[in-house]
Amino acid sequence: MEYTIIIEYAGGKYTAYAPDIPGCVATGATVDEARRSMQEALVLHLAMLREMGETFPTAHSQAAIVQIAC
Repeated sequence: MEYTIIIEYAGGKYTAYAPDIPGCVATGATVDEARRSMQEALVLHLAMLREMGETFPTAHSQAAIVQIAC
């Protein structure tokens, strides 16, 4: 299963979230740490949903990097 995550720099640390999984967030001192923390958070979040008998959210989000000529 694959979900898009967004990692942003915020106030001296990095925060990560998955647009398709509301409420699932993580932080880290580096981009890699935030990514690893978010992956762990997603595993735990989805395990909780499974235990509650809920279905997993469908992944719809995508991310892209665009270049702007200024």
